[in-house]
Amino acid sequence: MARSKLSASQAVNLPLELGGNVLFLHSMIRVLDLERAVNFFTQGLGMVEVRRRDSERGRFTLVFLSSGDPHDTAQIELTYNWDQEEPYTTGRNFGHLAFAVDDIYQCCAHLQTMGVTINRPPRDGRMAFVRTPDQISIELLQRGEALPPTEPWLSMENVGSW
Repeated sequence: MARSKLSASQAVNLPLELGGNVLFLHSMIRVLDLERAVNFFTQGLGMVEVRRRDSERGRFTLVFLSSGDPHDTAQIELTYNWDQEEPYTTGRNFGHLAFAVDDIYQCCAHLQTMGVTINRPPRDGRMAFVRTPDQISIELLQRGEALPPTEPWLSMENVGSW
């Protein structure tokens, strides 16, 4: 799915070392009862379901919700893992914040210079995960099409969890 360039009102201007303009995409939370959670956000808070994806292979469902305001691009991603039987522990139900970046390789390289560990390197030229100093998981997604896979990212292993 291609993403368009951002308008000045949608993007935060950051130094190029951070990969250019950054756009907040979504925050993911894990839910035990998908329909109850969807009902809370849609009926309780007036959010709108904008897309749903079932993964038979991964045994999960993703539901993306928005405020419905055309100027608000941020979404909530509800992740329902089909085999989860017990409630998530506090902290485990929250997943990550996601940001689109202009150049995922440049962004990850800059973060490394700051001492940030790249937990899931962008081997595919599309996605990486890092953690904040408070251990909040951050997903970085290449804006537009994935970049061609390249070293050193291509051969980097995952580190820890994200």
